Amino acid sequence: MSCEVPVAPAAPALKDLPKVAGNLKSELEGFKSSNLKNADTQEKIVLPSAEDVEQEKTHKALIAGVENFQPSSLKRTDTKEKIVLPNAQDLAAEKTEKALIEGIEHFDTSKLKHTETQEKNPLPDKEVVLQEKTHQNFIHGVEQFDKASMKHTETTEKIVLPDSEVIEQEKGQKNLISGIENFDSTKLKHAETCEKNPLPTKEIIDQEKSA
Repeated sequence: MSCEVPVAPAAPALKDLPKVAGNLKSELEGFKSSNLKNADTQEKIVLPSAEDVEQEKTHKALIAGVENFQPSSLKRTDTKEKIVLPNAQDLAAEKTEKALIEGIEHFDTSKLKHTETQEKNPLPDKEVVLQEKTHQNFIHGVEQFDKASMKHTETTEKIVLPDSEVIEQEKGQKNLISGIENFDSTKLKHAETCEKNPLPTKEIIDQEKSA
């Protein structure tokens, strides 16, 4: 199996290279390192907090405990299997279910009696037939109705005039309303109100005393 060697890309042409400013060379040649400012490097070391230290200790103690765990330190225990006996209700239900299954499995089909299926299709009585015919005739009459057989009728609008009694009642009601609306209160006569407070007679006083 041959392995293909990748071909190196062709070198770019001089015209494709990026152009550098003309004064860059002179700036580099005349550069003085004395122009640089001295800067102090500060190394920052962040110390862990008390909580971080405590978590690290707990993690290391857990790993050490797992790595150095001694199975011999485990205590031997005996497994006790508990068998729960069924109660009387469970036993009775189990017996009933078994008896039902056995009855189905050993069922003797020869004990079945032969029966003939009779299909009943009662015919409608005379009244039902008559109702059906009437319904069909009604539907047929609506569907096949000929509008040309209809006679043209003129609509006469009747206006019933009120009789003399109704007219008199209407006049009386209008006069009453007009009299109330146009009533002149200046025509009223001034009247004095007399309050009567009769004194009891001698007989009434005697009856009151005797009571």
